[in-house]
Amino acid sequence: MGSRAALFVLVLLLCYGLAIAVSFVEDEDWRREKEGGEEDWRREREERERGREREETEEEEETEDWFLLQDSKDVVKTNAGEMRVVRRLGGRILDRPMHIGFITMEPKSLFIPQYLDSSLILFIRRGEAKIGYIYKDALAERRLKTGDVYRIPAGSAFYLVNTGEGQRLHIICSIDTSESLGLRTFQSFFIGGGSYPTSVLAGFDRETLSHAFNVSYSQLREILSRQREGPIVYVEDSRSPSVWAKFLQMKQQDRLQQLKKMVPDDFQEEPVHRQEELTWSWRKLLNSMLGKETKRSDDKGTGKSPDSYNLYDRRPDFSNNYGWSVALDESDYDPLKHSGIGVYLVNLTAGAMMAPHVNPTATEYGIVLRGSGTIQVVYPNGTSAMNAKITEGDVFWVPKYFPFCQIASRTGPFEFFGFTTSARKNRPQFLVGASSVLQTMLGPELATAFGVDEERLREVVDAQQEAVILPSTWAAPPDDRKKMFARMPSIIKSFRNDMIMGFD
Repeated sequence: MGSRAALFVLVLLLCYGLAIAVSFVEDEDWRREKEGGEEDWRREREERERGREREETEEEEETEDWFLLQDSKDVVKTNAGEMRVVRRLGGRILDRPMHIGFITMEPKSLFIPQYLDSSLILFIRRGEAKIGYIYKDALAERRLKTGDVYRIPAGSAFYLVNTGEGQRLHIICSIDTSESLGLRTFQSFFIGGGSYPTSVLAGFDRETLSHAFNVSYSQLREILSRQREGPIVYVEDSRSPSVWAKFLQMKQQDRLQQLKKMVPDDFQEEPVHRQEELTWSWRKLLNSMLGKETKRSDDKGTGKSPDSYNLYDRRPDFSNNYGWSVALDESDYDPLKHSGIGVYLVNLTAGAMMAPHVNPTATEYGIVLRGSGTIQVVYPNGTSAMNAKITEGDVFWVPKYFPFCQIASRTGPFEFFGFTTSARKNRPQFLVGASSVLQTMLGPELATAFGVDEERLREVVDAQQEAVILPSTWAAPPDDRKKMFARMPSIIKSFRNDMIMGFD
């Protein structure tokens, strides 16, 4: 009995010792595994943090750039002028596709006849121009000056001539791509042309073309192969003689004879009908270019086409000591009714602010014409979407519903022009100022929403006596206050007075 008890105790001792040994080994292994795991976890955490920092940096940079349109492309560039297009961003947040174009033409230059798959609204930024386009089967020619707005429908043939004596022509235009083919930014169909650009007439086979014009193909080939100077050419400059210049330098009778060879009187054109019953004909456009006066009694003449509308001649819709603003809609200028696009112009004195506001019906595109300032845009969740400095030539956009404001630099006036994606009255809702939403809704409900009593809220809301355009503010920085813009986005090249814009 005693030996059995001793054996049992011995077995217990052995089991206990073995358990301790195994536990020690497991503890050592666990310790080493734990240390290695902690090291791996630490490395993984650091990598995650670095990745998160990179993502936040990239997201922040993307956020800063998002409302500044930087995708700029040269679509035309010749010795006589250029056109540059700033393309819109994609995405569901945009309610209408639109690009912004900048055209610069040298004195005595011509943007040769063409038609587009997109409608244009032209704003003459500086200079004088003659525009000719086919309106209701007749040629309409208009003289345009600085400040004029004019619309060219998609599919309507047109040309532009810089008529300013010794002055460059600067044009800003909206490019509405809602009717476009979607092949590229927009598609030009050139009527005139040779090897560069190529006329659309050149695409027909020679027998068809000869029969249509009722002349020999050798006569047509001379006309359709000589132009190689590009879409913008000089018309009276001996340095750059072109087929158009040679035609225009002929005496009128010689031009008429040349025209008769190309376009006989019995030529029957086939019109292309559009929504507005706008049609265009090759013959009438060529008649205009070569100086032939039409004698048909049913021609409408230039007097029946829509007039231009000058923004600078219009009385401001709002004005005070700190600036003024003009908004052009379909009730002011009938052609906007067909395009569904509005136009606006704002001028702020040094340091003034366009009060925080919301556009409830339209996305806004803006181009800085003069001076510098800042634009602030706010996300729906009440965080800053952008706070960036903008200068002459920069292009920005603000989606409808997004709160935003513009602030002029204290160094001088700030002027910007732009387009909205609705031709109806926009009726912006101002969030601050004497005519603000807060003023209109002031009451116990609004006070409760802010968590203060009504009297305290009224003290704050009533403190600003001005409306729409507010006085100079500390938020308007001079140029040397760079600390307010720790990291400025890279913006498109400015549209300077001496800068030539320009197509490919």
